[in-house]
Amino acid sequence: MYRVFCESYANFVSDFKEHDARLVAAKPLGLIVDVDKFNSARKDCTKEYKRLCDLLHFASQSIGKYPRLEAFLWTISSRGMLPHYYGVSDEAALEEQVKLIDSFLKLAYWR
Repeated sequence: MYRVFCESYANFVSDFKEHDARLVAAKPLGLIVDVDKFNSARKDCTKEYKRLCDLLHFASQSIGKYPRLEAFLWTISSRGMLPHYYGVSDEAALEEQVKLIDSFLKLAYWR
């Protein structure tokens, strides 16, 4: 599942120009793909890290609506990526990001 996510994320990113709003919304997901970058951001407690933690928290609350998230969250937890609520992200952005993760897991960007 992690491999599907990573490859789908790469395909998604390659489909858009650098300043596309969809890329901006998907930026926190890049930390999931790059574990070293994630660990560095966690160590420094960056804003991007906090946004990802908010997203993971929101995703954990959305498992009823998006059941694939449960297995995905379990998979990334082994990499130290755990939900935590910091409150730095707005709910509309979180909803879009969760939908994007779900579309990755449904193979919408799989090639």
